[in-house]
Amino acid sequence: MARKTRPRTGSAPRQGDKATASSCAPGLYVVSTPIGNARDITLRALDVLAAADVIACEDTRVTRKLLALYDITTATTAYHEHNAERVRPGLLRRLRDGQVVALVSDAGTPTISDPGYRLVQAARAEALPVVAVPGASALLAALASAGLPTDRFLFVGFLPPRQAARRQALTQLAPVAASLVCYEAANRLPALLEDMAELLGPREAAVARELTKLHEEVRRGRLDTLAAHYREAGAPRGEVVVVVHGSDGAPAAAAVDLDAALRDALAGHSLKEAVAQVTALSGRPRREVYARALALTGRG
Repeated sequence: MARKTRPRTGSAPRQGDKATASSCAPGLYVVSTPIGNARDITLRALDVLAAADVIACEDTRVTRKLLALYDITTATTAYHEHNAERVRPGLLRRLRDGQVVALVSDAGTPTISDPGYRLVQAARAEALPVVAVPGASALLAALASAGLPTDRFLFVGFLPPRQAARRQALTQLAPVAASLVCYEAANRLPALLEDMAELLGPREAAVARELTKLHEEVRRGRLDTLAAHYREAGAPRGEVVVVVHGSDGAPAAAAVDLDAALRDALAGHSLKEAVAQVTALSGRPRREVYARALALTGRG
């Protein structure tokens, strides 16, 4: 396999190195990298990374560790959400000059729940070549191992971290007749499952953790069962993907007692926060919930 390698004293060049390196046509290559197990890198990905003029990385330190495993010494440059606006013009200039630019994220497929899509968007806008080099993806690995329907699914990335916004999002997703897939930070998993169990009902679901790594685990069960498990066990470690069965057309949750829900919410939140939380929980119009909250607090 052809790769750019560190100089090896006394060793002859390997046959095919130059031919393979030059076989990459100019353009932007969106290269998938392993999500855990380093051997999940594809042969094509290694060839592209070796042949590239530069590799745009989410974190150069992470990518260099992977490159070192395969003796690839291609130059790297940081490209992430905090510097993208500043770095993107330079990468586009390289593409206009006929160079090979590889785009990678820390793990998995770039542009999936990742700001790299803006570079692809900009390249497409200038009719510059863009080539996908597929490979590992936490989204697809979770779907493949969850044992839930995969003929139709909706990937929602990371749901909002704040409870009121998260519950509102879940209320909007409840009627979707497709498996729901989301990423979540491990420390927020118990809270997410509690909200899912309450708002989506006792659907079948799976929590996939540390996929392809030493401690990989896929825990399957109803949402209420999974919520109870993590309520007792606490937040797990590692990267987490949650897969939930889609709606079967039945009501997602029991009717909410508006006054009771508002009293509970008002006991620990401001009026605005309580109204947002109960609006998401009940699915009722915000104006109705706000008017009832004013009445209960004597402000109406």
